[in-house]
This record gives sequence, structure tokens and C-alpha cells, in this order.
Amino acid sequence: MEFRPHDYQKRAIDFILEHPASGLFLEMGLGKTAITLTAVDILMNDRFDVSRVLVIAPLRVAEDTWSRESEKWDHLRHLRISKILGSVAERSRAVEADADVYVINRENVVWLVEYLATLKRKWPFDMVVIDELSSFKSNQSKRFKALKKVRPLIDRMVGLTGTPAANSLMDLWAEIYLLDRGQRLGQTIGSYRDAYFRAGWGNGMIVYKWEARPGAMKAITGKIADITMSMKAEDYIELPDRIDNMISVKLSAKEMEKYKDMEQQSLLELDDDSKIIALDAAAVMSKLLQMANGFIYTEEHEAIHLHDAKLEALEEIIEAADGPVLVYYNFKADKEKLLEKFKDAEVLEDDKTISRWNQGKIKILLAHPASVAYGLNLQEGGHIIVWYGIPWSLELYQQANARLHRQGQDKPVLIYHLLAKGTADEQVIKKLEAKDVTQSALIEVLKDRRGRT
Repeated sequence: MEFRPHDYQKRAIDFILEHPASGLFLEMGLGKTAITLTAVDILMNDRFDVSRVLVIAPLRVAEDTWSRESEKWDHLRHLRISKILGSVAERSRAVEADADVYVINRENVVWLVEYLATLKRKWPFDMVVIDELSSFKSNQSKRFKALKKVRPLIDRMVGLTGTPAANSLMDLWAEIYLLDRGQRLGQTIGSYRDAYFRAGWGNGMIVYKWEARPGAMKAITGKIADITMSMKAEDYIELPDRIDNMISVKLSAKEMEKYKDMEQQSLLELDDDSKIIALDAAAVMSKLLQMANGFIYTEEHEAIHLHDAKLEALEEIIEAADGPVLVYYNFKADKEKLLEKFKDAEVLEDDKTISRWNQGKIKILLAHPASVAYGLNLQEGGHIIVWYGIPWSLELYQQANARLHRQGQDKPVLIYHLLAKGTADEQVIKKLEAKDVTQSALIEVLKDRRGRT
């Protein structure tokens, strides 16, 4: 297929070419992969500026998206792509293969750095592309530390994301550091924090929430403006209508009584006199979301069934649907219950599943939002999403919705949210809509609900 870039894509390609370190903050659907591969091809085959390119991506994107995009466009088909995936032996062979672009999943970045160091091999990649830069937002993560170690050996760095600061401005430091090695936002997270934030609330010396100082947003964006390019999809492409539906699911009085016990006391007594205890805010929220979905995990990770209210609501949606339905689940127990209930449902597992979905051969596709969050094109297979369980992650929520609500979708996208009435479901969806899903917000939600009579 001939690649005829839009004007905004031409500008993005030029931006990569002109900046040895560049952050492309482009919303989903703007064609980040095609843009980047085109720039890589020019740098490699026209300008001879780079010789080997490493792409770091989420696993499913590494498996499918980059190779599929190179095969899709006429001007990119000559690029040789090696996938550093699979077993240690398979990954090792892929590293040694003669190729132009090497694609690795982000979980194996540490392995790659250590593998090359063990062999006493010079770092071979003069250009690195991080597909979903926000997955390197933690300066304490092993993947960040590994990439930081080899960053001085990389001539060109490109970071791609639609959500550079999905949770807070604090996320930006590690991401920008990998681009410019601390030139703009400081050499350490501490200096960045001191410059742009102040302590919010906490417990003694422990600060749970850092608040941005007045003017911090303007100051930070001004610092990084020269190496970042930001675009919103709505400004450049015409997306289909998106219709959100909140489906209230009512639990019985007995079910709500059990729910309230966990909410108020962090304790649930089961019918066999055994008990389930949640020890901290995150654990309590997880238990509450489990109970809203219809089960709860014991300490042995056994799923205890509580109700089928959401299953029944989902069944009604599927029966009325005018096409295939993409169902997002939150817990493994949800998936098992859905497969038991809907015999024609399939779980998104690999490229073959994606292909069959896009061909309209799957009526009900089950997926965890983390498995489809980045880069996958599912819009050809359907236009209906059902959130069986709501995640406490704005980034996963936005990205998962964008698998259908994106360029190439030819129907309005219907997004159903199954919300158990009077439960944490309702609080979580409000926080997602307000884009406030921080740890402190989670604690505030629980304090608020426990304070009610």
C-alpha cells in the first residue's frame, strides 16, 4: 500500500529527523508506528545516520504491530525486522540476526542489557524507540535503570506515547530523562520534585501526595517544549461518535450486607465461618471491586462465588447487540466465569485471535485491558465495548477504549460500563472521568465511603 502521509504526519517525521532526542506525545490513532518507521528508513537508508534500531514495546505490540506496519506500506517492506521475543535461545538468536530494526518487549530490556554485558559486547543499537514511553515513568523500575545505564551509548532516542503524564506531572521526570539524560528536568527525581512540587498530605515523614506548585505545568512544559511534539487526534482526524452507557446493576440486600462489611471493616465472614481480611487501601479496593463483579479471592487465591448480577446484565447486552462485542474483564476469576457462561466467547491470546476478530469471526472477545492497551488495531472487528470490571488505571482505560474508537472505525462506538449500584464501581468511574486515579485519591474514596452512615 502506498503511504500518503497527512500533513501532521509529515511534521512528526521531520521532528524525529531534526531532533536526536524526541518525544512524540501523539494520541491514539494518529499513526505513530508508520511515522516512526518512515523516519527510521530515512535516517538509515537516505542519510546513513543510524545502522541498527531497537524498538521497545508492550509484548503484543512487539509481536504484531511493528512488523505488520512495515509489511503494510510499500516504502517500508525492505526493512528487515528481528523480534527479540520468546525463550532465551530464541532471543539470543534474534539479537545476533542481521536486521535493521530489532523489536523487544519492555519486560526483556533488563535481560538484553545484561546479556550484552555478559558477552562483553558493545551496545549495538545507535537508535532506540520506546513505544509507550509512559511505561518507563518509574525511576525505581529495573527497566528504567537498565536503559539509563546504556543511554550514553545511544545516539538517537525517540519516545512515543499518548499519555505522558497519565497520573501526575511526577511521571514525566523518568520519561524525559531517558530522552535528554536530565538536561531539562534535572539529574535526579529529588531535584525535579524540589523544583516543581511541594508536600501535600502524608503521615509524618512519609508523603503520600506531592502537589504541583503554582505555575509548575507551564514551567515544565516550557522546559521540554523543544524536544517534544504533542497532538490530539480530534484536531487532525475525524473520529466516529463515542456513546458511553452506564448500566446500573443491583445487588441483593444480603449481597450488599457482605459488601458493606468489607467496606467498613476490611473483613468478610464467609458462610463456612472462615474470614477474608484486607490489610491496606489497595487491598480493600481490590476486594471491593471483586465483590462488585460477583466473587472474592481468599488468601489462597481461591475465587468464592457471590452473585451473577453482572453476568446477567452482560447477557442482555450481548443478546441485543448488532455485532461482535469486546468485553474487558479485571480479574482472572472474571474471565473464567465469562468463559463458563458464554460458550462462544474467546480470549485474546495472539495474532491469530486478532486476525479472526478483525475478520468478524469472533462474536464475543474477552480481553484484559493490560493485554490490549497499546498499538493493537481491533476496530475492524466490532464497535461495541463492555467493561465488565472497571480498572483503577486511567491509562489502561483510555488505551483500551481506543482499540475500537480510532481512525478506521466506520460505526459509532458504544461503550457499556457495568456498575454495581452503591459499590466502588461508581467511585472508580467518577475518578476515571475526572482523571484522578492516584494512590491518594484511592485512599480518599475509601475514607469517604467509610464515613457514610
